[in-house]
Amino acid sequence: MKIVTGQFGSVAPGGRSAIWAATGRLGGHSRPPFDELNLASYVGDEPPTVKVNQQIAAQSIGLDLASLVIMEGVHGAKVAVVDRGGPPPQGAGGFDALVTTTPGLGLVTLGADCVPIVLADPTNSVIGAVHCGWRGLVAGVVPAALAQMHILGADQVHAVIGPSICANCYPVPPERVAAVVAALPEAISAAACPESKVVCLDVGAGVRAELAAAGVIVTTLEGCTAQSTGLFSYRRDGLTGRQGMLVRL
Repeated sequence: MKIVTGQFGSVAPGGRSAIWAATGRLGGHSRPPFDELNLASYVGDEPPTVKVNQQIAAQSIGLDLASLVIMEGVHGAKVAVVDRGGPPPQGAGGFDALVTTTPGLGLVTLGADCVPIVLADPTNSVIGAVHCGWRGLVAGVVPAALAQMHILGADQVHAVIGPSICANCYPVPPERVAAVVAALPEAISAAACPESKVVCLDVGAGVRAELAAAGVIVTTLEGCTAQSTGLFSYRRDGLTGRQGMLVRL
C-alpha cells in the first residue's frame, strides 16, 4: 500500500478542514526486514533512514518532520495534549493518544496490527490520533481521546480507521476474550469478540462500535495487515517496521 490521503471538512475556499494520510509499506528507503516505509525509530531500523521515511510521511500532509509529533504506543489509555512538534511530553507509562488544537502540527500514530485512528472536528479545530490494540480497547483509550477532544471544544467528530489485523488472523487465548468481555459494554464486546470456530478478536470492529456509540462519523480503510504484503504486520513477520496514520489542521 502506498500513501493514501484525504480531508475532513470543507473543501470550499475559506472553509475549515483537516488533512489526513495513511502510510503503508511501500515508498520508503528502509532495507529488509523493515522495507520500505518504516516510520518507527524503536524497531531496530537505521535512524537516518527512518528520518528520511518520516519526512516522506510528513510531506504527504504538507509538513516537515519538525512539525510532527510521533507517538510510540504503549497499549494504555493516556492522552497527551500537544502544541509543538517533537517527542510527546514525558509521562509515566507513555501515551496512546494525541490531541491538539494547533494548526500546522501533525499527529502520528504507528502500528503493525493494532488499530490506528485519526480523529477531527474541523469546524472547532480539534484533531486527535489514537493507537488501539486489545489492551487499549479494554483500557478505554478511544473514549479517553474523545473526552479530551470534547474538553477542547469538539462537538462533531469524524474518524478514519486505518488497516489492522482481522479476526481470522488474530486467534487469541480464551482468557483474552474474557478480559475484553468483562471490561466493555456488551454491544462493543460482541463486535470485538465474534463467534468463530477459533477464539479470536476483531479489535477494529470493537473500535468501530465504540466510535459509533459515541456518535462519531467513521470511515474505514480496508485491508488486513497480516494478509497484505503492502502492510507491516508484527504477528506475521515478527521483526518488522510500522506504518502510520497522520492528521493535521
